[in-house]
Formats: sequence, structure tokens, C-alpha cells
Amino acid sequence: MSYLIDTDVMSAYLRGRKELFARFMQYSGRLYISTVTLGELSAWVFRASSTVRLQEDFAALLADVHLIDVDRAVAEKFGEIRAKGFDKGQPTPVGDSFLAATALVHNLTLVTHNISDFSGIDDLRIEDWLAA
Repeated sequence: MSYLIDTDVMSAYLRGRKELFARFMQYSGRLYISTVTLGELSAWVFRASSTVRLQEDFAALLADVHLIDVDRAVAEKFGEIRAKGFDKGQPTPVGDSFLAATALVHNLTLVTHNISDFSGIDDLRIEDWLAA
């Protein structure tokens, strides 16, 4: 099984959450992030208040994960997810919809601590590696 890592889990890893180190090592080679997550993390890592160490850790982490672009299939699945959410009166936020679409299109399990953000998305496999 391969995994799409959400921004919250990636940032927890970069903040030194020890319980994630073993998981990242265990699934090395099978970890993916979306370009959406890359953008969100980059906005955090490259802020003026960021440290050189954080930027170096970020670069090292990016070398160990596969990057998935938003392509036509992901964009279409995104639209389907957003439409269903609006029809139910519970639209999933844009960034989360892109992550869910990426996971579904590429048959990946989404790793997030924000489980409730993805409720109501059919067939999405989710794991929380930060759960106590």
C-alpha cells in the first residue's frame, strides 16, 4: 500500500513528532505528496521567520517522497467531489478536495490528522498516524 501525506502530517514531521519518523522509514519509497501540499508547506517553510534548519529538513524530506501533479484526471475528480459536497450542503474545502481527488485517482491511502475534513467522500481510504 502507498500513501498520500496531508499537509498537517508533513508539518508535524518537520516539527519533530517522533512517532512519525518510524512510519516514514517503514513506508519509504511509498510516500507521496500532492503539489497542493508542496505549495502549502512551502508557504510555511519559506516565511521570513523560518529557520535555515527547517528549510534544510524540508529539502531532505522532499527528496524522500514522490510528488504528484494535479492533472486532468485529478481535476475532474476534484470537480466531482466538490459537486457532491455542495449537493449535500457540506462542501469539502478546495485544498482537501484536491488531496482527496489525488488519493482516489492514484489509489493511495490519505494520511491525515484532520479526518473530519474528509467525511462524506466516498471510497476514500484514510489513516491517522498522529492518533493517540
